[in-house]
Amino acid sequence: MDEDDELAARRRAMVDLQIDARGIRDPALLAAMREVPRHEFVAASLRREAYDDTPLPIEERQTISQPYIVALMLEAARIGPRDRVLEVGAGSGYASAVASRLAAHVDAIERHPRLVELARERLARLGFANVDVHGGDGSTGWAAGAPYDAIVVAAAGPRVPDALREQLAPGGRLVMPVGGEHGAQRLVRLVRESDGRFRETDLGGVMFVPLVGAQGWSAGSNDT
Repeated sequence: MDEDDELAARRRAMVDLQIDARGIRDPALLAAMREVPRHEFVAASLRREAYDDTPLPIEERQTISQPYIVALMLEAARIGPRDRVLEVGAGSGYASAVASRLAAHVDAIERHPRLVELARERLARLGFANVDVHGGDGSTGWAAGAPYDAIVVAAAGPRVPDALREQLAPGGRLVMPVGGEHGAQRLVRLVRESDGRFRETDLGGVMFVPLVGAQGWSAGSNDT
């Protein structure tokens, strides 16, 4: 078996054993995760670990999330084929690539310029044409593309930023970890009702890097 075949087999096993077996049921999401080559979004030295049940380090001291967490957040966002999606914390670009197979368009925002460059290069090279990666403060969202049907935030803030609430369309879903920079965090889903109120659901405990920005945590010695 050559490397490409081996990696494809690892990817199928990842979906079967880590995603489907844990209760993720959206068939479009499962198909997307079988398609998107996670090994292309990590360093060459980590290719063989790309389908392990764990987060992995990427550039700028950031991480690519555990595959199950990516799937959990995207399924919780209930993304449909006509939806416009905002991803806060583009990182490697992997979650944006998966989301792009579910949505009409994805805007992704990332505060580290080097990660913006790398994510753009990977997504373009791999043919994910309906994703735009922007550099900026993710805690304030991307107003130029709003309103969004779904917003997925891959970093934990002390609360859901007001800017992200405002950029959510009526009926839209926002999925984000909320809690301390390095302490207890909960994954929450907000649904914006037609009257403008928000309905919140707690999806369980998680651990993410901090959301740094004007409506998140301040940059400092604990920034990762």
